[in-house]
Amino acid sequence: MGLRDENGGFVFDSAMLQKQANLPSEFLWPQEDLVEAQEELNEPLIDLGGFKRGDEVETARAAELLSKACSEHGFFQVTNHGIDATIIQAAHNEIDTFFNMPLDKKLSLRKKPGSLNANGYSGAHAHRFSSKLPWKETYTLLHHENDPLNPNIIVDYCKSVMGEDFEHTGWICQRYCNALKELGLLITELLAISLGVDRFHYRNFFEDCVSMMRCNYYPPCQNPGLTFGTGPHCDPNSLTILHQDQVGGLEVFSNNKWKAIRPEQGALVVNIGDTFMALCNGRYKSCLHRAMVNRNLERKTIAFFLSPREDRVVRPPQELFSREEQRKYPDFTWPEFWEFSQKHYRSDVTTIDNFIKWKLSSKPSGTFTSIA
Repeated sequence: MGLRDENGGFVFDSAMLQKQANLPSEFLWPQEDLVEAQEELNEPLIDLGGFKRGDEVETARAAELLSKACSEHGFFQVTNHGIDATIIQAAHNEIDTFFNMPLDKKLSLRKKPGSLNANGYSGAHAHRFSSKLPWKETYTLLHHENDPLNPNIIVDYCKSVMGEDFEHTGWICQRYCNALKELGLLITELLAISLGVDRFHYRNFFEDCVSMMRCNYYPPCQNPGLTFGTGPHCDPNSLTILHQDQVGGLEVFSNNKWKAIRPEQGALVVNIGDTFMALCNGRYKSCLHRAMVNRNLERKTIAFFLSPREDRVVRPPQELFSREEQRKYPDFTWPEFWEFSQKHYRSDVTTIDNFIKWKLSSKPSGTFTSIA
């Protein structure tokens, strides 16, 4: 039913698997998890044009829409975001470059089991899990634009690890990440305004951020009702900015229902991650979401993950607290949380709560004793 590597691990050969009538057992999910979405999320479409021009009325309107969405489910879409359509299209073209590589080449670029290095290929996350696998391939690239020792980190990675033929791919992905980082910083300004804190508080916090670009490929599946492209999870990072093609498949759990996010031409989907939820003391939500697969169509997306620099302490600004309000999360750093999510716990709706319990049990932190 499926190929195995030298260690007996499952190998995701998408060309072969998408033709099979029966799914390997590794991809089967419990039927109670596979309830179909019956409606759309109706998340706001936020026009960033007025905010970028300094229009106070438009900025207030955008902040109001953002605040409502993030208080309820943490998802919204942005238009007039300033990312050139040619850059987005060029990045999408490179998805084919990654996933059209011969299988043995992809396997040689796999992430190593237990490694915290984000770079590399993953076939259905089979290097981490043996059941409830997602029906997808991913290729992840670490981005750190402001690293004085390696300002073109993606270009250098593609050339040195993937080969000289991938230098062009590296430059395309580097440009995409540079542009998405600037958009991410802009969105953090709007988030700060919507929360009533200093406009540049979060921008300054993320200015020298660590980020990742993840290309996702979801091949057609003969039994889409039995598996997921990505299982239900919350993102552990701070912000996710997603460009999806027009096939659709992204769904969000809101008001105890799964709801679909309709692809909007030219828009980018943004969602709050667990780390930003901690940075705003839980006022904004990191919401459970998933990706479905299609029987006849392949789906491609690019996710850009914004996270703090390694030594930044995740702590909400003092302006968010009144005398009555307590801290919901103790101080932590992104590498601590990333390690937990990669080595100790499979991401779901309670990832950050379980991380805090794990952290407090293993590394007592001051007088903080509970999650509010």
